[in-house]
Amino acid sequence: MSLLRLALCTRGQIRPLSGTISRNSATRASLIQNRTYASAKKQAKATSTLVPGSKQPITDPAAQEEYAKAESSMKASVEWYRKDCATVETRASGRITPALLSHVRVKLPDSDSEVRLEEVATVGVREGSTLLITVFEEDTMKYVEQALYDSKIAGVVPQRQDNRTIKIPMPKPTVEAKLALCAAAQRKAEEIRVQVRKQHQTSLKRGKYAKHSIELEEFQKLTDRYISEVDKVLASLKKATGAK
Repeated sequence: MSLLRLALCTRGQIRPLSGTISRNSATRASLIQNRTYASAKKQAKATSTLVPGSKQPITDPAAQEEYAKAESSMKASVEWYRKDCATVETRASGRITPALLSHVRVKLPDSDSEVRLEEVATVGVREGSTLLITVFEEDTMKYVEQALYDSKIAGVVPQRQDNRTIKIPMPKPTVEAKLALCAAAQRKAEEIRVQVRKQHQTSLKRGKYAKHSIELEEFQKLTDRYISEVDKVLASLKKATGAK
């Protein structure tokens, strides 16, 4: 402390700063301690989950929309094939159920879209080996018959009984018939693969993505995934029916 400050303190004109310095020091120490305590609660960010920019999923809104359209189309095609193979498996096992005709679609003249068979007729089983179809309206009879032929279900030969009834005998499948069913399912599998690849190409044409872009990579992954699903469905059918 300088002589002037000491003299002033002695005369009582100013107060010593030692108490203030002590309090300030204590306050700073407390703040440092508090900051240290608060920082201890923060967790370090893990870097193991960070993805490089070139490997991130699609972020462009337009590309995301196109991706969703492509996935929806591919999924619909594969699900249709899955249901068709379930019908083939049921047929190959010798079981007769109305589900054998569940994927039949009827094109009516006054409609722009096809309707399910169940919307225009009832399907029942008679004596365990015959499917019996009864249409609601006589006018739709010929369209239901055409739909049954167009479905190309192995062994399905519609036989009209009257103006509203169609009978379809379903004999127990032989080994040859089972192989024919699986061969037909294998041909359909290739048709579905073609549909998936066409959707892939359509999406790329609409998007006009740059070479080596993340969009191209993600669309290829999507296509590969659904083609793999087709292969799995076919393999499962072959295993269930004993076909090679």
